[in-house]
Amino acid sequence: MQVVHMLLFAVMQGTTELFPISSLAHGVIAPALLGWNMNRDNPNFLPFLVVLHLGTATALFLYFWRDWVDLLNGVLRQRGRPDNPEARLFWLLVIATIPAGLLGLLLEKKLRLLFGDAPVVSAVLVVNGLALSLGDRLKNRLAVHDLSAMGWRKALGIGFAQALALIPGMSRSGVTLVAGLASGLDYAASARFSFLMATPIIGAAGLLEVPKLFHHHATVPVNVGAVFGSGLVAGVFAWLSTWVLMRWFNTHEVRALRPFAFYCMAAGLAALVLLTIG
Repeated sequence: MQVVHMLLFAVMQGTTELFPISSLAHGVIAPALLGWNMNRDNPNFLPFLVVLHLGTATALFLYFWRDWVDLLNGVLRQRGRPDNPEARLFWLLVIATIPAGLLGLLLEKKLRLLFGDAPVVSAVLVVNGLALSLGDRLKNRLAVHDLSAMGWRKALGIGFAQALALIPGMSRSGVTLVAGLASGLDYAASARFSFLMATPIIGAAGLLEVPKLFHHHATVPVNVGAVFGSGLVAGVFAWLSTWVLMRWFNTHEVRALRPFAFYCMAAGLAALVLLTIG
Protein backbone atom coordinates (compact mmCIF):
# COMPACT_ATOMS: atom_id res chain seq x y z
CA MET A 1 0.00 0.00 0.00
CA GLN A 2 1.11 3.53 -0.67
CA VAL A 3 1.59 5.72 2.40
CA VAL A 4 -1.26 8.04 1.37
CA HIS A 5 -3.57 5.03 1.06
CA MET A 6 -2.48 3.82 4.49
CA LEU A 7 -3.34 7.17 6.07
CA LEU A 8 -6.70 7.38 4.29
CA PHE A 9 -7.47 3.81 5.35
CA ALA A 10 -6.58 4.77 8.94
CA VAL A 11 -8.98 7.73 8.84
CA MET A 12 -11.71 5.46 7.50
CA GLN A 13 -10.97 2.74 10.07
CA GLY A 14 -10.91 5.11 13.04
CA THR A 15 -14.18 6.73 12.00
CA THR A 16 -16.22 3.74 10.88
CA GLU A 17 -15.10 1.43 13.71
CA LEU A 18 -17.32 3.37 16.13
CA PHE A 19 -19.99 4.75 13.81
CA PRO A 20 -22.60 2.01 13.22
CA ILE A 21 -21.72 1.71 9.53
CA SER A 22 -19.20 -1.19 9.56
CA SER A 23 -15.49 -0.45 9.34
CA LEU A 24 -14.86 -3.79 7.66
CA ALA A 25 -17.42 -3.04 4.93
CA HIS A 26 -15.71 0.26 4.18
CA GLY A 27 -12.30 -1.38 4.36
CA VAL A 28 -13.35 -3.89 1.69
CA ILE A 29 -15.59 -1.76 -0.53
CA ALA A 30 -13.65 1.52 -0.71
CA PRO A 31 -10.35 -0.01 -1.97
CA ALA A 32 -12.29 -2.11 -4.51
CA LEU A 33 -14.12 0.95 -5.89
CA LEU A 34 -11.09 3.26 -5.79
CA GLY A 35 -8.73 0.73 -7.31
CA TRP A 36 -6.24 0.75 -4.45
CA ASN A 37 -3.54 -1.87 -4.71
CA MET A 38 -4.34 -3.56 -1.40
CA ASN A 39 -3.01 -7.09 -1.08
CA ARG A 40 -4.42 -8.48 2.16
CA ASP A 41 -2.07 -11.46 1.88
CA ASN A 42 0.96 -9.18 1.92
CA PRO A 43 2.92 -9.75 5.17
CA ASN A 44 2.97 -5.98 5.73
CA PHE A 45 -0.83 -5.75 5.85
CA LEU A 46 -1.13 -7.65 9.15
CA PRO A 47 1.05 -5.36 11.28
CA PHE A 48 -0.70 -2.39 9.69
CA LEU A 49 -4.15 -3.70 10.67
CA VAL A 50 -2.97 -4.68 14.16
CA VAL A 51 -1.71 -1.18 14.89
CA LEU A 52 -4.93 0.41 13.60
CA HIS A 53 -6.99 -1.70 16.01
CA LEU A 54 -4.68 -0.96 18.91
CA GLY A 55 -4.99 2.74 18.10
CA THR A 56 -8.78 2.50 18.16
CA ALA A 57 -8.81 0.53 21.43
CA THR A 58 -6.43 3.05 23.04
CA ALA A 59 -8.67 5.93 21.97
CA LEU A 60 -11.72 4.22 23.50
CA PHE A 61 -9.86 3.59 26.74
CA LEU A 62 -8.72 7.21 26.94
CA TYR A 63 -12.24 8.49 26.31
CA PHE A 64 -13.79 6.21 28.95
CA TRP A 65 -10.84 6.02 31.36
CA ARG A 66 -12.87 7.44 34.26
CA ASP A 67 -15.51 4.77 33.69
CA TRP A 68 -12.89 2.02 33.73
CA VAL A 69 -11.32 3.40 36.93
CA ASP A 70 -14.74 3.45 38.60
CA LEU A 71 -15.56 -0.06 37.38
CA LEU A 72 -12.27 -1.53 38.61
CA ASN A 73 -12.49 0.31 41.94
CA GLY A 74 -16.02 -1.03 42.36
CA VAL A 75 -14.82 -4.59 41.78
CA LEU A 76 -11.89 -4.20 44.17
CA ARG A 77 -14.02 -2.66 46.92
CA GLN A 78 -16.36 -5.65 46.81
CA ARG A 79 -13.56 -8.18 46.25
CA GLY A 80 -15.06 -9.31 42.98
CA ARG A 81 -18.68 -9.53 44.15
CA PRO A 82 -21.29 -7.63 42.06
CA ASP A 83 -22.59 -5.82 45.14
CA ASN A 84 -22.37 -2.24 43.88
CA PRO A 85 -23.42 -0.62 40.57
CA GLU A 86 -19.84 -0.35 39.26
CA ALA A 87 -18.91 -3.96 40.05
CA ARG A 88 -22.20 -5.19 38.61
CA LEU A 89 -21.64 -3.27 35.36
CA PHE A 90 -18.11 -4.65 35.15
CA TRP A 91 -19.37 -8.24 35.28
CA LEU A 92 -22.17 -7.46 32.82
CA LEU A 93 -19.47 -6.28 30.39
CA VAL A 94 -17.50 -9.48 30.99
CA ILE A 95 -20.58 -11.60 30.27
CA ALA A 96 -21.36 -9.59 27.12
CA THR A 97 -17.81 -9.99 25.80
CA ILE A 98 -17.72 -13.81 25.97
CA PRO A 99 -19.89 -14.80 22.94
CA ALA A 100 -17.99 -12.75 20.34
CA GLY A 101 -14.66 -13.85 21.80
CA LEU A 102 -15.49 -17.56 21.62
CA LEU A 103 -17.22 -17.45 18.24
CA GLY A 104 -14.45 -15.31 16.83
CA LEU A 105 -11.86 -17.95 17.71
CA LEU A 106 -14.03 -20.75 16.31
CA LEU A 107 -15.20 -19.13 13.07
CA GLU A 108 -12.41 -16.69 12.21
CA LYS A 109 -10.92 -18.75 9.35
CA LYS A 110 -14.28 -19.46 7.72
CA LEU A 111 -15.42 -15.84 7.93
CA ARG A 112 -12.14 -14.56 6.51
CA LEU A 113 -13.12 -16.13 3.18
CA LEU A 114 -15.76 -13.40 2.82
CA PHE A 115 -13.43 -10.51 3.67
CA GLY A 116 -12.36 -9.87 0.09
CA ASP A 117 -15.77 -10.38 -1.52
CA ALA A 118 -16.86 -6.75 -1.98
CA PRO A 119 -20.31 -7.50 -3.55
CA VAL A 120 -21.25 -9.81 -0.67
CA VAL A 121 -20.05 -7.26 1.90
CA SER A 122 -22.04 -4.54 0.10
CA ALA A 123 -25.20 -6.63 0.36
CA VAL A 124 -24.58 -7.27 4.06
CA LEU A 125 -24.10 -3.51 4.58
CA VAL A 126 -27.67 -3.04 3.30
CA VAL A 127 -28.84 -5.62 5.86
CA ASN A 128 -26.95 -3.64 8.52
CA GLY A 129 -28.91 -0.56 7.53
CA LEU A 130 -32.19 -2.45 7.84
CA ALA A 131 -31.14 -3.64 11.30
CA LEU A 132 -30.44 -0.05 12.38
CA SER A 133 -33.86 1.02 11.10
CA LEU A 134 -35.40 -1.78 13.16
CA GLY A 135 -33.48 -0.58 16.21
CA ASP A 136 -35.23 2.79 16.13
CA ARG A 137 -38.57 0.99 16.16
CA LEU A 138 -37.53 -1.21 19.08
CA LYS A 139 -36.72 1.70 21.38
CA ASN A 140 -39.16 1.87 24.26
CA ARG A 141 -40.50 5.26 25.31
CA LEU A 142 -39.75 4.25 28.90
CA ALA A 143 -36.17 3.19 28.09
CA VAL A 144 -33.80 3.39 31.06
CA HIS A 145 -30.38 4.97 31.40
CA ASP A 146 -29.08 2.88 34.33
CA LEU A 147 -26.82 0.18 32.89
CA SER A 148 -26.24 -1.52 36.22
CA ALA A 149 -29.96 -2.32 36.45
CA MET A 150 -29.75 -4.51 33.36
CA GLY A 151 -30.00 -8.27 33.90
CA TRP A 152 -27.27 -10.71 32.93
CA ARG A 153 -29.49 -12.37 30.32
CA LYS A 154 -29.91 -9.06 28.50
CA ALA A 155 -26.17 -8.43 28.71
CA LEU A 156 -25.58 -11.89 27.24
CA GLY A 157 -28.08 -11.12 24.49
CA ILE A 158 -26.14 -7.97 23.58
CA GLY A 159 -23.00 -10.11 23.57
CA PHE A 160 -24.50 -12.54 21.08
CA ALA A 161 -25.58 -9.58 18.96
CA GLN A 162 -21.98 -8.39 18.99
CA ALA A 163 -20.97 -11.76 17.54
CA LEU A 164 -23.03 -10.92 14.43
CA ALA A 165 -20.35 -8.34 13.61
CA LEU A 166 -18.07 -11.26 12.74
CA ILE A 167 -20.03 -11.28 9.47
CA PRO A 168 -18.23 -8.83 7.16
CA GLY A 169 -20.52 -5.86 6.57
CA MET A 170 -22.35 -5.98 9.91
CA SER A 171 -21.35 -3.17 12.26
CA ARG A 172 -20.26 -4.16 15.76
CA SER A 173 -21.44 -0.89 17.27
CA GLY A 174 -24.62 -1.03 15.17
CA VAL A 175 -25.81 -4.47 16.23
CA THR A 176 -24.95 -3.84 19.90
CA LEU A 177 -26.82 -0.53 19.83
CA VAL A 178 -29.88 -2.26 18.39
CA ALA A 179 -29.63 -5.06 20.95
CA GLY A 180 -29.28 -2.49 23.75
CA LEU A 181 -32.41 -0.69 22.61
CA ALA A 182 -34.26 -4.00 22.38
CA SER A 183 -33.23 -4.80 25.96
CA GLY A 184 -34.83 -1.60 27.26
CA LEU A 185 -31.91 0.85 27.29
CA ASP A 186 -32.06 4.36 25.86
CA TYR A 187 -29.74 5.56 23.10
CA ALA A 188 -27.09 7.03 25.41
CA ALA A 189 -26.93 3.97 27.66
CA SER A 190 -26.82 1.61 24.67
CA ALA A 191 -23.97 3.61 23.14
CA ARG A 192 -22.02 3.69 26.39
CA PHE A 193 -22.39 -0.06 26.90
CA SER A 194 -21.46 -0.71 23.26
CA PHE A 195 -18.30 1.40 23.45
CA LEU A 196 -17.24 -0.04 26.81
CA MET A 197 -17.68 -3.53 25.31
CA ALA A 198 -15.60 -2.50 22.33
CA THR A 199 -12.51 -1.60 24.35
CA PRO A 200 -11.54 -5.15 25.45
CA ILE A 201 -12.77 -6.89 22.29
CA ILE A 202 -10.92 -4.60 19.87
CA GLY A 203 -7.87 -4.42 22.12
CA ALA A 204 -7.73 -8.21 22.53
CA ALA A 205 -8.09 -8.74 18.78
CA GLY A 206 -5.11 -6.48 18.25
CA LEU A 207 -2.98 -7.89 21.06
CA LEU A 208 -3.49 -11.47 19.85
CA GLU A 209 -1.76 -10.48 16.62
CA VAL A 210 1.14 -8.57 18.23
CA PRO A 211 3.50 -11.61 18.21
CA LYS A 212 2.85 -11.97 14.49
CA LEU A 213 3.61 -8.28 14.06
CA PHE A 214 7.10 -8.74 15.52
CA HIS A 215 7.60 -11.94 13.54
CA HIS A 216 6.76 -10.17 10.27
CA HIS A 217 9.02 -7.25 11.20
CA ALA A 218 11.89 -9.67 11.71
CA THR A 219 11.39 -11.45 8.38
CA VAL A 220 9.88 -8.81 6.06
CA PRO A 221 10.79 -5.10 5.87
CA VAL A 222 8.00 -2.99 7.37
CA ASN A 223 7.56 0.77 7.02
CA VAL A 224 7.41 1.27 10.78
CA GLY A 225 6.87 5.03 10.60
CA ALA A 226 3.92 4.73 8.22
CA VAL A 227 2.38 1.86 10.20
CA PHE A 228 2.54 3.57 13.60
CA GLY A 229 1.61 6.93 12.09
CA SER A 230 -1.51 5.27 10.68
CA GLY A 231 -2.27 3.82 14.12
CA LEU A 232 -2.06 7.31 15.63
CA VAL A 233 -4.36 8.71 12.95
CA ALA A 234 -6.87 5.89 13.52
CA GLY A 235 -6.79 6.56 17.26
CA VAL A 236 -7.39 10.30 16.86
CA PHE A 237 -10.35 9.75 14.55
CA ALA A 238 -11.74 7.01 16.80
CA TRP A 239 -11.66 9.41 19.77
CA LEU A 240 -13.36 12.15 17.75
CA SER A 241 -15.97 9.67 16.50
CA THR A 242 -16.74 8.57 20.06
CA TRP A 243 -17.05 12.21 21.17
CA VAL A 244 -19.44 13.01 18.33
CA LEU A 245 -21.55 9.88 18.79
CA MET A 246 -21.94 10.19 22.56
CA ARG A 247 -23.19 13.75 22.14
CA TRP A 248 -25.49 12.67 19.33
CA PHE A 249 -27.09 9.89 21.36
CA ASN A 250 -27.32 12.07 24.47
CA THR A 251 -29.33 14.70 22.59
CA HIS A 252 -31.60 12.53 20.43
CA GLU A 253 -34.46 10.61 21.98
CA VAL A 254 -36.11 9.34 18.79
CA ARG A 255 -34.89 8.01 15.43
CA ALA A 256 -31.24 8.54 16.38
CA LEU A 257 -30.15 5.61 14.19
CA ARG A 258 -32.12 6.74 11.11
CA PRO A 259 -29.28 8.70 9.39
CA PHE A 260 -26.89 5.75 9.75
CA ALA A 261 -29.53 3.31 8.53
CA PHE A 262 -30.20 5.37 5.39
CA TYR A 263 -26.48 5.75 4.76
CA CYS A 264 -25.80 2.01 5.01
CA MET A 265 -28.66 1.09 2.71
CA ALA A 266 -27.77 3.74 0.13
CA ALA A 267 -24.01 3.08 0.26
CA GLY A 268 -24.46 -0.69 0.13
CA LEU A 269 -26.85 -0.59 -2.81
CA ALA A 270 -24.69 1.93 -4.71
CA ALA A 271 -21.54 -0.14 -4.15
CA LEU A 272 -23.35 -3.32 -5.18
CA VAL A 273 -24.47 -1.72 -8.46
CA LEU A 274 -21.04 -0.20 -9.21
CA LEU A 275 -19.19 -3.40 -8.43
CA THR A 276 -21.61 -5.51 -10.47
CA ILE A 277 -21.58 -3.37 -13.60
CA GLY A 278 -17.86 -2.67 -13.26
